[in-house]
Amino acid sequence: MARLIYLTLASLDGYIADDDGKFDWAQPDAEVHAFVNDLARPVGTHLYGRRMYEVMIAWETLDPVGEPPVIQDFAELWRAADKIVFSGTLDSVSSARTRLEREFDPEVVRRLKGEADRDLAVAGPELAGQAIKAGLVDEYQLFLAPVIVGGGKRMLPEDSRVDLELFDERRFDSGFVFLGYRAR
Repeated sequence: MARLIYLTLASLDGYIADDDGKFDWAQPDAEVHAFVNDLARPVGTHLYGRRMYEVMIAWETLDPVGEPPVIQDFAELWRAADKIVFSGTLDSVSSARTRLEREFDPEVVRRLKGEADRDLAVAGPELAGQAIKAGLVDEYQLFLAPVIVGGGKRMLPEDSRVDLELFDERRFDSGFVFLGYRAR
C-alpha cells in the first residue's frame, strides 16, 4: 500500500502563508530544495486543492534551461508525476498528467493508496486538513523556516488530534529544520 504524505514548508509558528498571503519567506535554498527533491522522488501522484495547484502549475511551463540543478530536478519530478486537483470552482486543468475531481472523497483516496505502486503526496493546508481529519495521512514531512509570521494560513487543522512518531530530523545551514513524523 502506498503512503499518503503531507510535505509542507511553514513558519516556526505554523503558517504556510502570512496574513497578506505571502510565503516568500519560505523559499528554500539549494540545500533544502535538494532534500525536498529527494523526498519527492517516491511520489507518483500529487493531490492538490485549487489554490495550491495554481501555485504549482508554474512547474509545467518553467523553462529549466539555465536554472540551478535543484530547480531542473524538481521540474522534472513534478512533470513526471500524476496530479489530481480537488476543486468545485476550477473549470479545467492545464497541466499534463492531471485530472480534476469536483470534491474530496476519502474513499477515493483510500482506493488510490491501495492501488498505487508509488506514494501519494497531499499539498495545501485545506486539502491536507481534510485528509488528516479522515485519517488518511501516513507521514508528515514538515520544513520549518526560521521566521515567525504571527498569523495567516495555518499548516495544520486546529480541530484534529493525531498521535505521531518522529522518524527523522535534520537541521540546515539556512536555519530551516526538517521534522519527519509517522502517524501511529
